[in-house]
Amino acid sequence: MSIRIVTLKGPENIRPAIPDIAELRLQVFREWPYLYDGSFSDEEEYLEHFSTSEDAVIGLAFSEGRVVGATTAEPFDATHDDFRQPFKDKKVPTDKIFYFGESVLLPDYRGQGIGHKFFDLREKAAKEWGAWATAFCAVQRPDDHPLKPADYRPLDAFWISRGYNKHDELVCEFKWKDLGQAEETLKPMTFWTREMS
Repeated sequence: MSIRIVTLKGPENIRPAIPDIAELRLQVFREWPYLYDGSFSDEEEYLEHFSTSEDAVIGLAFSEGRVVGATTAEPFDATHDDFRQPFKDKKVPTDKIFYFGESVLLPDYRGQGIGHKFFDLREKAAKEWGAWATAFCAVQRPDDHPLKPADYRPLDAFWISRGYNKHDELVCEFKWKDLGQAEETLKPMTFWTREMS
């Protein structure tokens, strides 16, 4: 499959892409470990801040004219306060950290190196912005969770191969509704960081 990856910067370019990213998030994050049961309006509201940031960057993966993957990043101080709270608690400065949001990719397009290209795209943007480090967080689920697939392979090895270190001391909490649940609940999300070379 031929994949074309496009980098978007600036509100005028990012805003039209929000519906496609929202649809991808709704589809991909229904999978383990997120089990996310969200709405399109919630997604649009969450993603809107990328379209108001001059320094945000979006990557879109296209196959035959269709968006099949997306990735987001922006300066850490431009993102949601909940994500920055553990850094504030540990008195870690965030003004020179570039935050990596989601990378979502439809199942048929995984294992083809697109994940690496998404990291390359975001790390390039971080370096151009002047970041001294990059950071992202990932949800933590119990190993004995009843919905965990038997063949699930975490992405830890991939992230380590990219030079990222897990920080069990930097954990934020974010709220969403799981599939099959009536109410939103807080989920722990652990940070991974990498210093820029």
